[in-house]
Amino acid sequence: MKVGIDKLHFATSHLYVDMAELATARQAAPDKYLIGIGQSKMAVIPPSQDVVTLAANAAAPMLTAEDIAAIDLVVVATESGIDNSKATAIYVARLLGLSKRVRTIEMKEACYAATAGLQLAADHIRVHPTKKALVIGSDIARYGLHTPGEPTQGGGAVAMLVSADPQVLALDDDSVLLSEDIMDFWRPLYHTNALVDGKYSSNIYIDYFQDVFQEYLQQQSMSINDFTALTFHLPYTKMGLKALRSVLPSADSAQQNRLLAHFENNRYFSRQVGNLYTGSLYLGVLSLLLNDANLKANDLIGLFSYGSGAEGEFYTARLQPDYQTGLDLGLPQRLARRQRVDVATYETLFKQQLQLNATDQQIETANDPHRFVLTGQLNEQRQYLDRQQS
Repeated sequence: MKVGIDKLHFATSHLYVDMAELATARQAAPDKYLIGIGQSKMAVIPPSQDVVTLAANAAAPMLTAEDIAAIDLVVVATESGIDNSKATAIYVARLLGLSKRVRTIEMKEACYAATAGLQLAADHIRVHPTKKALVIGSDIARYGLHTPGEPTQGGGAVAMLVSADPQVLALDDDSVLLSEDIMDFWRPLYHTNALVDGKYSSNIYIDYFQDVFQEYLQQQSMSINDFTALTFHLPYTKMGLKALRSVLPSADSAQQNRLLAHFENNRYFSRQVGNLYTGSLYLGVLSLLLNDANLKANDLIGLFSYGSGAEGEFYTARLQPDYQTGLDLGLPQRLARRQRVDVATYETLFKQQLQLNATDQQIETANDPHRFVLTGQLNEQRQYLDRQQS
């Protein structure tokens, strides 16, 4: 029985800032951002969106009544959680109108957790093949204004419906993991923005990829030439390119060119959105599948998931014959329709996020076109609006 990703959908803000403009405002050469980190645009998340609304906006468009009836597990992976006790998934399940008989959990391990959720969901479906599971990676990457990490910010959510006989990707049931206590990136409870040792974290990322990838090849008696494409967690797109280049010498020249060409499709959407933390790898997968014309059924896709702190996993999946039917086909048009904001507006929105205190707060939502929005806080409870129910 095949188990894997049946549907794959994405949501982000309707706003972005141009990276060349941001570079100029920060007195940096534009190519430092455009080429040096490999980013063209960065999603600007307004106060009316948080990880709950992003997750619900990602999942709702792809779910049919049949899907909703079959879902009995919801996993939301995030490192941008809104509550130290209550799972983000509970809020999302209510907004989506899911059954009260559903298991709802939140998972955390930096950018890796969505992969843990996906593997958990796949194992669940292998035991309960008539059911479906919803896995969402939802995050808002914040490092602060005028910080070294600022150009690697972003935000959004990737929703994956996991089922038997999937339309998009059938997951292989083998993988290689690596987990160690490493202080390359962390966010103490008293911080709203992440702390990162950037160069150290980049080195750890490449070390982890080489470790789990080579171990996988050894365990499976495979070579790099067996893969159609390799996909990566992309905190910024140049990071994935560095990792890919680190193993290209083991491929023949024709395979090197093929892998590099596939990678450009892998990072196409991430260049326009920025860092998604837990959703980053899976936006890259969606980007590859939507933009690459040279893919075919049964192609072997390698996936490298990484979360600072640190945990990494390499696993594989097979492309299914009707994979396009399960994809977010309207994504390119939605990204093209986004509104460009200037740096001053981006900075204002960055500072207007819901304050982490006990006060009642109201958020302006009139300019937010999304179905699900955050309207504020009342009696220390976040207030959400489903515009289709209002």
